[in-house]
Amino acid sequence: MPQPPPHPKIYHIVNVDRLSSIVVDGSIWCDSRIVAQPRPGTTIGMGQIKQRRLQLPVKCWPGDCVGDYVPFYFCPRSLMLYVLHMANAPELAYRGGQGPIIHMEADLRSTVAWANQNDVRWAFTLSNAGAGYTQFRNEWNQLDEVNWPAVANNQFSSSEVKEGKQAEFLVHDLFPWHLVERIGVRTPQIAQQVADILMNRDHRPPVQITPHWYF
Repeated sequence: MPQPPPHPKIYHIVNVDRLSSIVVDGSIWCDSRIVAQPRPGTTIGMGQIKQRRLQLPVKCWPGDCVGDYVPFYFCPRSLMLYVLHMANAPELAYRGGQGPIIHMEADLRSTVAWANQNDVRWAFTLSNAGAGYTQFRNEWNQLDEVNWPAVANNQFSSSEVKEGKQAEFLVHDLFPWHLVERIGVRTPQIAQQVADILMNRDHRPPVQITPHWYF
């Protein structure tokens, strides 16, 4: 099995109009929290899938559901971003395209260290966490089971690549804002919007225009 990168990163995508509430809360919230206490900003996920994730079990943590976790991909330019870019999936309510979507990047090692120090549960999947058949893991030494070549591959025609690229890293309940190390955006306009939101904040991760993270 290919080994994970020496310094793996994880990526959470949101509409830029949700960033203000994340900064104010000091956290990215999981879906079950947002359902209980809605936050300002545009929801970009598919409603039916989000509902299913609220009930799908995280098999390595009995009693937890996928929607109780903040989801990350192991790469930018995910298949979900492609769905948002195409905006033609019948069950997708959001039709704003990829332009307003921002990537929040965090370091996987730092995230796991924080979670372990604070008794926060974490897990990862080998494919889409919203699929009933996906496999869950919660040990660092199991990361080599992720299909890392698929994660790095930008061609989605192969079903094996499509499955492997959708692997997710999951953090229970909330993800602290201070662990976000960088924000990637598609255009200077969105970069400025992010910079304005972060102005005078204690934690201001660098904002970079990263067109290669987009379609």
